Amino acid sequence: MPVTQKDLLKVSKPAILKGHFACAGCGSALAFRHAIGSVSEEVVVVVPASCASVYQGSGEGVAFNVPTVNTAFAASDAVASGISRALKQKGKSDLKVVVWGGDGSAADIGIATEIGACDRQENILHVMYSNNVYGNTGGQRSGDTMIGARTTTTPKGNTTPRKMVPFIMMANNARYVATASAAYLEDFVEKFQKAVSMEGFKFIQIDISCPPNWRADSAHSVKISRKAVQTGIWPLFEWDRETNTVVISRPSRKYEVKENRDPITDWTSLQGRFRGITEEELKNLAADTERQWNFIRKFM
Repeated sequence: MPVTQKDLLKVSKPAILKGHFACAGCGSALAFRHAIGSVSEEVVVVVPASCASVYQGSGEGVAFNVPTVNTAFAASDAVASGISRALKQKGKSDLKVVVWGGDGSAADIGIATEIGACDRQENILHVMYSNNVYGNTGGQRSGDTMIGARTTTTPKGNTTPRKMVPFIMMANNARYVATASAAYLEDFVEKFQKAVSMEGFKFIQIDISCPPNWRADSAHSVKISRKAVQTGIWPLFEWDRETNTVVISRPSRKYEVKENRDPITDWTSLQGRFRGITEEELKNLAADTERQWNFIRKFM
C-alpha cells in the first residue's frame, strides 16, 4: 500500500528530538525524522563523518533517539557490516542497520568500503543524502556537485559531471537501488521501508537542500527539491536486481519527456551557488541531466 501523509506521522517514538543542531531548512534532518522514524524501534544507525555527525548533538543533549554509531569518513559500510553480522549471530536479525551519510563519504572518501559491502551483499541499507558538497568542512566540491555550482574549491563553477552513484551500485549487483527527494517524503519512506525489508545490500540516494552552502533561503528547501524533480535534474526511480528493471516513480513520470520539464533556470535561480552561471554551463548541466535519463532508459 502507498505511504500516505498520515502514515508518515505514525511512529512509535521520534527518531530525532527537538533541539538538534541542524541548520534551518536542512533536508537531511527532515528526511531522517520521517524515514528513520518509521522504523525507530528496530534500527541501528551508522553515521560517517558528515553533517549528521554534528546535528545529532553530543553528550546529554544528543538528539538522535535511536542507537547510533559515528565512524570515520571511509569506514561506515565496514562498521555497518560488522554490526549486521554481529546482530545475526546474536539472533537479532530483526534489527535493521542503516548507514546515513552525505555524498562526501558515499560518492568519494567511503565509496571503496561501500562497494565492498555491496560486493559481499552485506545486509545493510546505505542512505546517501546528497547536498552536492562537503557541507560540514567548508563547502568544498564533491563527486556529486552539479555542473556550474560555485563551491569553495570551484569558485568559478564546477566543470565536471556528477558521479552517478546509484548506477555504480547497480553495476556492483546491489539488491535494490532507488533515488528519492525530500520534497516527496511519501515516496521516500515507501522506498525506505521496502529496502529495509529486503536481504542484502540496498542503496537510496536522496536529494536534500543545504541552505548555507547553496546560499538559498531556508524557507525554500522543499521548493528547491521539488523543482529539481520538475526540471528533470533529479529523476526519481527504483531498480530491483530480481527484475533488472527501472521503474520511474510517480512524481517523475511526467518529466521523462524532456518537453514536459520546467526550465533548469527555475531551479538554479533559487540558489546563490549558481549566481553567475554561464549559458555554456547551463547547456552542460542540461546535457548531464539527459545523460542520467539515458542511463535510466537502458533498464526500462
